[in-house]
Amino acid sequence: MRVYLPSTLAALALVVSKGELGPAPLTGHAVTPALTEWYASGDNEELEYIAMIEAARVSLRMLAADRADGFPISARRVVLAAEVPDAEVWAGTDLEERSRVRLASPIPVDRIAAVHVDDPSAMPDIEAAMDALAAADGGDDDASFTVDGAEAHELMWFATQEVPDLLT
Repeated sequence: MRVYLPSTLAALALVVSKGELGPAPLTGHAVTPALTEWYASGDNEELEYIAMIEAARVSLRMLAADRADGFPISARRVVLAAEVPDAEVWAGTDLEERSRVRLASPIPVDRIAAVHVDDPSAMPDIEAAMDALAAADGGDDDASFTVDGAEAHELMWFATQEVPDLLT
């Protein structure tokens, strides 16, 4: 099963240095029965795109949390696409968590199939979205519009052998 795992560039550097994404349990996003039921008209490619976007939303929150904790960040969302055996993936049935899955084991770096990252030109919009998260969570429509604006930026695809270039 293809699982999309939210990350940041700093967290990706740790994955590379440790040789795995962990510790477990991990939370990711994938094409689940609940997602398929919710978006019945979509083909598998569309469903995987939705799962990746859900992971990108979590990545945005990870960036905001890191910044709030005083860590230096690069305002670029990161999503790791990994191939995980179905038996290692647990999916809930709640439509509120339609693409969310849990993984009981760390993900070895060799299971990462690709990395999706914002283009540097998206950074101002990602910064604005991080600034607006709290207000958007509180129901502010303008702030929600700003947060949604981050999704106007498509994540770029990188092969795993390109990861060292991303981290320099």
